[in-house]
Amino acid sequence: MAKVELKQPIVAEISEAIKDAQSVVLVDHRGLTVEQDTQLRKQLREAGVVYKVYKNTMMTRAFAGTEFEGLTQYLEGPSAMAVSKTDATAPARVLAKFAEKADKLELKAGVVEGTVYDQAGIKEISTIPSREELLSKLLGSMKNPISNFARVLNQIAEKGGEAAPAADAE
Repeated sequence: MAKVELKQPIVAEISEAIKDAQSVVLVDHRGLTVEQDTQLRKQLREAGVVYKVYKNTMMTRAFAGTEFEGLTQYLEGPSAMAVSKTDATAPARVLAKFAEKADKLELKAGVVEGTVYDQAGIKEISTIPSREELLSKLLGSMKNPISNFARVLNQIAEKGGEAAPAADAE
């Protein structure tokens, strides 16, 4: 069996992983302990992020001709790939937060919704809350004025209800 035949399923696996992905983030995972790596994988899994280590040549082939092609310039040294199809900021957010405690984990670069970002850009994206957090903040900010309005209406109704019998007595 030729080497090309052995590599083809791996390239196909990467291509399938990045197909329809909202974001892909590359990291250098050298120096992480087994325990740290296990914790990182668990946190990524819980966030719905697929994390896997591939050879750079395999990723280069899979990225060719896709919106992720810009990442090939960052494929030096050992690389791991974190992919999310549902939350564009999840990989950057989880990886950056983990890197604060595990200084050996180094963010390299990423593509978020079609745009290539360097290390600094990915760190900036990691500060963006998840879609769910943003929606809950939006709903919370909408709820307060509505509940205040309802409270005022209720007070008017209560006062109106008390004032009506007094008006009838005259």
